[in-house]
Amino acid sequence: MDLFEDQARENRQRAAPLADRMRPRKLSDLVGQEHLVGEGKVVSRAIARDELMSMIFWGPPGVGKTTLAKIIAAETSSDFFEMSAVTAGVADIRKTLEKARVNLRLGKRTILFIDEIHRFNKAQQDALLHSVEDGTVLLIGATTENPSFEVNSPLLSRCRVYKLNSLASEHISAVLQRALKQDPILSRLQIDFAEGSLDLLLNLSGGDARSALNALELVVHTSQSSESEAVKINRETIKEALQARTTLYDKKGENHYDVISAFIKSVRGSDPNAAVYWLARMLEAGEDPKFIARRLIILSSEDIGNADPQALVVATSAFTAVTYVGLPEGRLILAQTATYLACAPKSNAAYLAIDAAQAEIRSEGERPVPLHLRNAPTKLMRDEGYGREYAYPHDSEGSFATQDYLPQGLEERIYYRPTENGQEKEIGKRLQAWWSKYRSGKVS
Repeated sequence: MDLFEDQARENRQRAAPLADRMRPRKLSDLVGQEHLVGEGKVVSRAIARDELMSMIFWGPPGVGKTTLAKIIAAETSSDFFEMSAVTAGVADIRKTLEKARVNLRLGKRTILFIDEIHRFNKAQQDALLHSVEDGTVLLIGATTENPSFEVNSPLLSRCRVYKLNSLASEHISAVLQRALKQDPILSRLQIDFAEGSLDLLLNLSGGDARSALNALELVVHTSQSSESEAVKINRETIKEALQARTTLYDKKGENHYDVISAFIKSVRGSDPNAAVYWLARMLEAGEDPKFIARRLIILSSEDIGNADPQALVVATSAFTAVTYVGLPEGRLILAQTATYLACAPKSNAAYLAIDAAQAEIRSEGERPVPLHLRNAPTKLMRDEGYGREYAYPHDSEGSFATQDYLPQGLEERIYYRPTENGQEKEIGKRLQAWWSKYRSGKVS
C-alpha cells in the first residue's frame, strides 16, 4: 500500500507545474523580501515569537505572497485554508469561519488566505470583519493592487500591510539554479545554456519568479528531443518558445498609474530616452494611445507653457493624428511628440498663475469688475459709467495702454511670473517694459 501511495504522490508531483514543485516550504528557502523575512525583520520576528496578526501582502505577481502565507501557516502549526476572491463567495467565507470556530475551541489557530482580496466586494469583505476582530481567524490577504484603494477601511484597519517587491535578477537566478539542481524532473536532464541565454530568461521574467519558472519549463520541453540527449538552450530557442513576454500592466490598477507617472515625469525632466522607454512600456501593454496623447496635451501647458507655445500645438496635433491613424503607426506620432516635449524648454509659470488666482478667489471671494471694463449694451448702463473710461489699446502706440484690469485692491498683484527659459524670457522683457510692477523686483 505504501508503495502505491509513494508512486501516486510522485505522479502528482510530476504533473504539477515547475513553479508549484519548487515552491519553498521553509522561511529559510524563500528568496527575496529580505526587508520582511530577513534575520530579525518584522515577519521573521512575528513567526519566531508566535505573535501574528492579520495581514495583507501587497506586491506584483510571482514575488512570494502565497508562498509566504503557506510558510507562516506551516511554521506556526496553523490550520490553513486558501481561497481565491475570484471564485469564492460569502457562503464559502462563512463555511471556513465555522471551521475556524471549531479550531478555536480546540485551541488551534486558523489562517485564512485570500488571494486577490481586492476583488472581494464590500459585502464579502464585511463578512470577515467580526471574525478578524475577535481572533477567530487570522486573515492573510494577497493583492497586486494598492490596499488603500481596494480594501475597505474597516478591514484594512484590522490588518498590517506589508509591501513585497519585485525580485531582483540575482533572486530569479537563484530560483532557476535551485530548480535545475533540485527539481526531480529537470535535475535528471543535461541542460546547456548558450552564452547570454540565461540572462535573457532573467530579463523576460520581469522580477516574477513564477513567470521565470514557467518559462524555464516551457523552454526545456520545447527544446528537448529525447530524455537521453542534452537539452541545448540559446536565445533563439527562448524567443521562439516564449514568443512575447506578457507585460505587467493593469490599465485600471496601480501599475498603470506608476508607468504613466514615470512617463510624464521623464518628459517633464527633459529625458527623451526615458520618455520613449515608458511610452514603449505602455504601448506594449496595450494602453489606449489617445489616453497617452491626452496626457501629453496636459503636460504641454502644465510643464512647458509659454517657454515653447508650439508645444501645445504639437501635442494637440498629435492627438488628432493618433485618432486618424491609430496603431501601430500612431506610435511614431507619440514618440515624436514625447521626444519634442521632453527636449522643449520648461516652465510651469502658467500653471502656477492659474493656481494662485483661483486660490485668491477661494480665500478672498470675488471682487467687482471695474466699471471701465464692464460691457455697456444699454443707455442705462452707459449712463451708470459702464465702459466709460476704457482705453482701447489699439489706439495707443504699440497697442498698449496703461490702465488697471484687475479689481480694486488687486492692482499690484502678480500671478504670472515668466521664467528665463525659452520664449518666456522674451515675454518677461515685454511685461517689464509694459508694467511697472514687473520692474519693481525679480519676476521669475
